[in-house]
Amino acid sequence: MTEIGTYHKHGDIMIKGWVERDGQKLSTQEVENLLINTPESITHCGGEFYISGKSCKARDYLGIVQGDCPKGTLQCRGTQQFLIDPDIPDLPLDKAIVAAVQLRNDEGVTALSGGIDSTLVAYLAQRECVAVGMKDSHDLDRASAVSQKLGLSCTCVQIVPQEIESALPVVLGIIPQKDPVNTAIALTQYFIARWAGEQGFERILTGQGADELFGGYSRYLTTKSLEEDLTRDFCGLELQAQRDQAVAALYGTYLSMPYLDLRVVRAAQKIPAEKKVSDGKRKIPLREVAEQFIPADIAWYEKKAMQYGSGVAKELQRLARHNGYKTSLQGYLDRIIREEHDH
Repeated sequence: MTEIGTYHKHGDIMIKGWVERDGQKLSTQEVENLLINTPESITHCGGEFYISGKSCKARDYLGIVQGDCPKGTLQCRGTQQFLIDPDIPDLPLDKAIVAAVQLRNDEGVTALSGGIDSTLVAYLAQRECVAVGMKDSHDLDRASAVSQKLGLSCTCVQIVPQEIESALPVVLGIIPQKDPVNTAIALTQYFIARWAGEQGFERILTGQGADELFGGYSRYLTTKSLEEDLTRDFCGLELQAQRDQAVAALYGTYLSMPYLDLRVVRAAQKIPAEKKVSDGKRKIPLREVAEQFIPADIAWYEKKAMQYGSGVAKELQRLARHNGYKTSLQGYLDRIIREEHDH
């Protein structure tokens, strides 16, 4: 097996990510055998993958891994198309999360910010962690404190202002939505991916999807249509995956998302919305699961989103003002996009 970027090649088969069947990861040879003998059996496979070879292409059910065929489909010989429908057991939420992390913790690094989403993954995975942020940022301080308390190994990477300015044109050139929020998130992911790639990691375990599944956004506290909001935001995860995976690919890495494992998704979606957000508390079911593994003060800690906790959003605002855009960060981003296009 040889590695090509984030692809693994065996004969004519290229696999990005990983494939499972009946809770067991398949080797590249096993995937090749399926494609040769019974290609339709790929439709019963779970995991996070894009497969190409033997006149077939396939992407995982939710489209976590990017590729040139629709998410959740298997295409063979250019005409036949099948829907991916993995055989995944129904599990209680706690067992689903544990199983999801265990399927992913054989390699990689965990992106740790110190919030409940990434901390639970980090603790269950027991792998090297990385935290990124500007000097004295909340996320660097919190990740350092949490990792020490839980006995996790964590490298804290300090982002310097000049690096934000240098990375900005690169990030804006590849993300689908070029607004301030998406840009700040993508920039934060950029420095995580850069460190992971430089250290030789391919897989980055993250906490993505927890906010949309369990009700993590502050706006959920006041909405009159929580169930509808959760459904809409979950559907928006496809664009988020395109953004994040594009950034990760710059350094030969990809994001792996335990909370978007179908076991976890199905368990979470069975929980009524009012049990996820109530009495001023968010992500209640996830925090209750986390209490089984980590101290309650960590499980119930509220933190800001990564672009704010890392200090990247604030630095973007400073850069915009410094370049003459005192009231319009979008205007500053648009100028960079135009300049790069002209080049």
